Amino acid sequence: MKKMRIGATALAASLLMAGSAMAEDVVRHKIPNSDFPIAQAVEIPAGKTTVYVSGAVPSVVDDKADKATVAAYGDTKAQTESVLKSIEKTLASLDLKMGDVVKMQVFLVGDPEKGGKMDFGGFMEGYKQFFGTEAQPNLPTRSVFQVAGLANPGFLVEIEVTAVRP
Repeated sequence: MKKMRIGATALAASLLMAGSAMAEDVVRHKIPNSDFPIAQAVEIPAGKTTVYVSGAVPSVVDDKADKATVAAYGDTKAQTESVLKSIEKTLASLDLKMGDVVKMQVFLVGDPEKGGKMDFGGFMEGYKQFFGTEAQPNLPTRSVFQVAGLANPGFLVEIEVTAVRP
């Protein structure tokens, strides 16, 4: 009987410890004194699975336009929306959501309509539809780079993300 009590106590203690480990959550640190919609840092608790999603590029929005032109894929805002919808779909296929994204790397090509400079404002208009909203307040850490070009001359946007399985 004494052996059974010790075994049950040990089992209960290990389940309690496992439960507290499972209750830990991803910690997102806001940028102090800022409402900019990214996290300054994100902490992932031990035991969580990270999922690395390959870079996604925009879908065609104008079938009549030459596929090697920006006209085929839209401006930076349209391309950002397209890419984030594609990422959202990929995440869903993995039983994840945009709120599970903890890190994002964004590659923007200079927009010919903006004198060859990246359209950060257009990117932000698309981005803010998916992150920092009332429906989806979780913010990832994020870097945005202007690059010389992407795989297709019509692409202005490519985004890759890292998510954490809840």
